Amino acid sequence: MLKIKDIYFRHKGKKEDILKGISFDAQGSNITTILGPNGSGKTTLFKCISGLWKYYKGEISFDGKAIDKLSFRKRARIFSIVPQEHEPPFPYSVFDVVLMGRASYIGIFSYPSKRDYKMVEEAINTVGIENLKEKPYTKISGGERQLTLIARALAQNAPVMLLDEPTSHLDFRNQINVLKKIKEIAINRGLIVIMTLHDPNLAGFFSDKVVVINSGTKVAEGKPDEVITESLIRKIYDVEVKKTNIDRIRIIYPVL
Repeated sequence: MLKIKDIYFRHKGKKEDILKGISFDAQGSNITTILGPNGSGKTTLFKCISGLWKYYKGEISFDGKAIDKLSFRKRARIFSIVPQEHEPPFPYSVFDVVLMGRASYIGIFSYPSKRDYKMVEEAINTVGIENLKEKPYTKISGGERQLTLIARALAQNAPVMLLDEPTSHLDFRNQINVLKKIKEIAINRGLIVIMTLHDPNLAGFFSDKVVVINSGTKVAEGKPDEVITESLIRKIYDVEVKKTNIDRIRIIYPVL
């Protein structure tokens, strides 16, 4: 289990807190989505969980061990990260990008082992991009890039996967394909998956738990059907919406 307890964060030299006492737990085989509008603190929280930014109060622990007490190498064996955008300076092949996920297992003066290559092949096969292995990462589509980054995270063989807005810049088809693959991986591999989203419908379809934050404060937490309500959407997005059922699927839509 990953536990986020009473996290406060502010930028160095600033007096105003960006995160104000955020707490929640995340379980294996489940997707926990951090939902909120732009500027609500989602990416800041994501960076605190991953260890990229240092919170000044609170604790983040995995299996009872405080994350901030661990070395970067040990943290890299707990957390894999799929960023919002990734532009490599060199046109690496898709295979080489995925192989980068094995960095924490390879010494400074060492070469990838047979096991490393095997893990990369397995990760590529899992996300279904075998046909892209030799293609330059810079020459594939946005959806294919996102799947490559997910494969890289899988190759890292970490129990916690963090995804920052995994559907940003993707069309509707690729949004669904990427989120379906994330859901499948979480279940099949027993991973703790935490992702940030700003679309309440996507959060409702693909999440096991939703944590809603606004202005750096947690305003709701629970199952999607219980949390994503008309009143909550009006409150945090300042837009009039209705919630309806279509073939037992609940959808939020704007009132025009």
